[in-house]
Amino acid sequence: MEWLSLAIWMPIAFGVVLLAWGSDEHADAVRWVALVGAIASFVVTLPLYLRFDVSTAAMQFVEKSSWIERFNVNYHLGVDGISVWFVLLTAFINVVVIIAGWEVIKRNVNQYMAAFLILSGLMIGVFCALDGLLFYVFFEATLIPMYLIIGIWGGPNKIYAAFKFFLYTLLGSLLMLVALIYLYTKSGGSFDLATWHTLPLSGSAQTLLFFAFFAAFAVKVPMWPVHTWLPDVHVEAPTGGSAVLAAIMLKLGAYGFLRFSLPIAPDAAHEWAGFMITLSLIAVVYVGLVAMVQQDMKKLVAYSSVAHMGFVTLGFFIFSSLGVSGGIVQMISHGFVSAAMFLSIGVLYDRVHSREIASYGGVVNTMPKFTAFALFFAMANCGLPGTAGFVGEWMVILGAVKFNFWIGFAAASALIFGAAYTLWMFKRVYLGAPGNDKVKALTDINAREFLVMSLLAIAVLYMGIYPKPFTDVMDVSVAQLLKHVAISKLN
Repeated sequence: MEWLSLAIWMPIAFGVVLLAWGSDEHADAVRWVALVGAIASFVVTLPLYLRFDVSTAAMQFVEKSSWIERFNVNYHLGVDGISVWFVLLTAFINVVVIIAGWEVIKRNVNQYMAAFLILSGLMIGVFCALDGLLFYVFFEATLIPMYLIIGIWGGPNKIYAAFKFFLYTLLGSLLMLVALIYLYTKSGGSFDLATWHTLPLSGSAQTLLFFAFFAAFAVKVPMWPVHTWLPDVHVEAPTGGSAVLAAIMLKLGAYGFLRFSLPIAPDAAHEWAGFMITLSLIAVVYVGLVAMVQQDMKKLVAYSSVAHMGFVTLGFFIFSSLGVSGGIVQMISHGFVSAAMFLSIGVLYDRVHSREIASYGGVVNTMPKFTAFALFFAMANCGLPGTAGFVGEWMVILGAVKFNFWIGFAAASALIFGAAYTLWMFKRVYLGAPGNDKVKALTDINAREFLVMSLLAIAVLYMGIYPKPFTDVMDVSVAQLLKHVAISKLN
C-alpha cells in the first residue's frame, strides 16, 4: 500500500467531492461525509506508526515516480523519525476541527469542510515531500485554503487579516524558491533532498542559502520580529482556522529548518546559531511579557504560541540530541495544547460572541464540566509536569543548560511568564462570581463539545505521562541529523 499517497490525497479527494456535490440544503449530509473523510484519512496514517522501524534513520514508506521528466522533478515521498509524527498529528487535528465546526458553521458548510480536508492533505504533503520542488508546491499550496478560511468565515477585519497572512508568508517563500533553483543548478539538475544534503557548498553560499530559507521558515514559525501577522490572523480567523494554524501550520516552518537549513547549510547554521538562539530567547521572554497585557483571549494565546515556538528553534540551534528532540516533542505537544486552547475559546465565543476577557468572569458557576477541561489545558499551557506541555520544554531547557547555563536559565525563567499570563486569564474568565447576565445564562458543553475536549485532553495527558513512543521514533533520525550537521562541508 502507498500509505503516504493515501494520507495526502484521501482528504483532498473528499474535499473535492464536497465542493462539487455539497450544498447548504444538504448540510447534515455534508458534515457526515466530511467526518467520514477526516476519520478515514486519520486511519490510513496509523500504519505509518505501527509499521515504523525505529532502528533506522533511513526514509521509510518511500514512493518515487517521475513527475516533470524534462526538469528531473519527481513525485518523491517518504518519512523518517522526524516527520512521521506530524503526519499523524495533522490527520488527528483535522478530525477534531471537523467535529468542532459541526454546529457552528451555518453557511457554505461544504466549502468550509472541504477547505479543511484539502488543507490537511496539503500539509501532510509538506511533511512527506523528498523532492525540493514538490515540497515548495505543497508548502505554498497550503496558503490557499487557509486564506479562504480566514477571508470567508473570519471576523469583521477578515479581509485585512487574510491579506496580511498571505503576503507575509508568500514574500518569505519567494527567497526560498531562489535558493531551491540555485541548489538545482548546483547539483547538476536535481531536486532530490538527499542529493542537496551532500553538496559541497562554500561558506558564503551556505550563508546566503541559510538566510533565504530563514526568510521562509522564520515567518512561518513565526519567530520574533516577523511574528506580527500571527495575532491579527488568529483574532479574525474562525475557531477551527486558529486551531489548525497554531497546531500544524506553524510547524511547517520549524520542520523546514530541520529538513533544509540544518542539513544543507550546516556550517552557516553553526555560524549563525548565536543569532537564532538570541531571536528564540527574545520570543520566549519578550513575547511572553507581551502576552501578559492582552485583553483579547485569542491574542493572548496567539502570543503564547510565539513564545512556545521560541523553545522549538532554541532547541534546534543548540545542536544537542536533547535540544533537537525536545524541540520536535515541543512541536507535537504544542499542536495538542494550542488546538485545545483555541477550541476552548471557541466554546465561549459561540455562546457570548466576545473574546474579551472582561466580558466573562465566574464561568465555573454555569459551566463546571467545561471549566475542568479549560483548567487542565491551561495547566498544560503553563508546562505543568504530567501534561504534554512539560515534556518538550523540559528537554529543551535541560539541553540549553548543558550548552550554556545562562541560556538555559533565561529559557527556564520564561516559564514563569507562561504561568502568569495563562493563570491570570483563567482566573479572570472562570473564577469568582458570575461576571454578568450573559455568564449567568451560559449552558455547559454538549456531547459534541465534550467529545472534542476529551480527545484533546487524552492526547495531552498521554503524551505528558508517557512520552516514550514519541521520543523512541525520532531518536535515531535526530542522531543521524546531528552527525551530518557536525561534518563541515566547506571546500
